[in-house]
Amino acid sequence: MMDFKPISELTYAQSVSELESILRMMQSDTCDIDHLAAYTRRATELLKACRTRLTTTEEELRDILASLGNEVARNS
Repeated sequence: MMDFKPISELTYAQSVSELESILRMMQSDTCDIDHLAAYTRRATELLKACRTRLTTTEEELRDILASLGNEVARNS
């Protein structure tokens, strides 16, 4: 079974990479059925963390672009 690092310590890219590894493992003929629930739980946690990061980044970008638009409008 994989040794899981705390999700809070992973970058987005590391989270996606781990998700891909889990998926490959679950699709392989050598997947240990005794650990399948743990892999599924971990994948779910990683997906939630990635979704949260994407949403947060989208909101930050929207705020940055809105403030940039306000700057441009004031300077016009």
